[in-house]
Amino acid sequence: MNHALILPILLPMFSGCLLLLGGRLLAINGQRTLSLLATLALLPLAGVLVAQAATGPLQVYALGNWVAPFGIVLVLDRLSALLLLVTALLALFALLYAVRGDDQRGASFHALFQFQLMGINGAFLTGDLFNLFVFFEILLIASYALLAHGGGAERVRAGLHYVVLNLVGSSLFLIALGLLYGIAGTLNMADLARAVAEAGPQQAPLLGAAGLLLLVVFGLKAAMLPLYFWLPRAYASACAPVAALFAIMTKVGVYAILRVFILIYGERAGLLTQLAQEWLWPLALLTLVLGVLGALAACSLSRLLAYLVVVSVGTLLAGVALDTPQALSATLYYLLHSTWIAGGMFLLSDMIARQRGGKGVRLEAGPALLQPQLLGGLFFLGAIGIVGLPPFSGFLGKLMLLRAVPPGMDGAWLWALVLLGSLGSLVALSRAGSVLFWRAGRITLGSAERDGGRLFAAVGLLALSPLLVLFAQPVTGYLDATVLQLKDVEDYQTLILHGGGQ
Repeated sequence: MNHALILPILLPMFSGCLLLLGGRLLAINGQRTLSLLATLALLPLAGVLVAQAATGPLQVYALGNWVAPFGIVLVLDRLSALLLLVTALLALFALLYAVRGDDQRGASFHALFQFQLMGINGAFLTGDLFNLFVFFEILLIASYALLAHGGGAERVRAGLHYVVLNLVGSSLFLIALGLLYGIAGTLNMADLARAVAEAGPQQAPLLGAAGLLLLVVFGLKAAMLPLYFWLPRAYASACAPVAALFAIMTKVGVYAILRVFILIYGERAGLLTQLAQEWLWPLALLTLVLGVLGALAACSLSRLLAYLVVVSVGTLLAGVALDTPQALSATLYYLLHSTWIAGGMFLLSDMIARQRGGKGVRLEAGPALLQPQLLGGLFFLGAIGIVGLPPFSGFLGKLMLLRAVPPGMDGAWLWALVLLGSLGSLVALSRAGSVLFWRAGRITLGSAERDGGRLFAAVGLLALSPLLVLFAQPVTGYLDATVLQLKDVEDYQTLILHGGGQ
């Protein structure tokens, strides 16, 4: 077995435990060093796993050498390896920003940050639904505390809303797992795909009900309509590095929808074939529309950016609902873009707020910024990227998605809503930019700060958008192969159920 498969889980787990147990013994600089080293180590590790996934077959890691479907398995394919790399890059820049002082605003920040990475990485690697539930709970528990990091009434209110909704989601997840295990006798995804495909008329209704419950749970994680109401307040109230890391959280929900509703309830699901498609399409489009309306109505920059995350979720789920190789490849490309650009914009918004004193992120005229040209230029480039204007990766991702939709009413709806959504997002960001940079006063705050470390972290994430365009050919080639592997359900089942751990 390739033991590198379990390292993205073990590395943050042990680092988090050391940081938690030794938090009182290690000074803040020691905690920062350990956390940075652990997060930095994930980057080459993810790169190695991407290279392995790109050049070889799907890899299975059977814990304790108990092969599927009886034991716990981790599965590395192109998709999971890619998302590990996306997470590692996002986490590194978010942590570089946090160590400039945000990590001292509350207790155990670095331990919680590592546990969050453990849960995210585990969710991408697990091969069975019960352990997907376990890793969901790990990342959610860490996110509860990270959301409240720094304190304040607004964070407490947002955290309470977030906790209650996710506890409901976790309860529904357990009910769905109970239904599946009671009928199919397994929670291994490959074995469940076999059981669902062979289900008769008596078992199909309950298996279908469990599948729709999973759609609700994953839709809540992804912030899909009508389950997205927790996101704007939570993301807007979180401190900047936490909000940046949270940019990957909705993608965990999108990933779970992709994995479960292609592998288990996909084209080979017998009586339950394409169970989620008729629900996903209208909900995705409505999510996109309401996200744009929320962005237009936002009264703060952080809330505007949070609603733009909702817009990106709607766009991603529309590509998932189309379920063609071209649409899924475009969806994955847009997922890379939207994760990194959103994370960078959350960091940039905090840098702007630090130079506006009490006005903060509120979209109200305030004092002149200490670095108006620099921050204004970065905001302009980030806005172009997040809206999807050329020449950045958002434009390329949306173009690929629009070209993938077949002619007809579906195509007309998607073209109209994506283009109108881009226009609405552009209007919202233009309004925000004019307030922040053009309607500013002439006097700067004496306490305003210049911080090269924060600037490096924000620019690092924003720079990934043009890099996605520069390397578009190899990236799209990898994504095309990823989609083909994702759709090859038979090969996935064969390797896990008959070759696991070998």
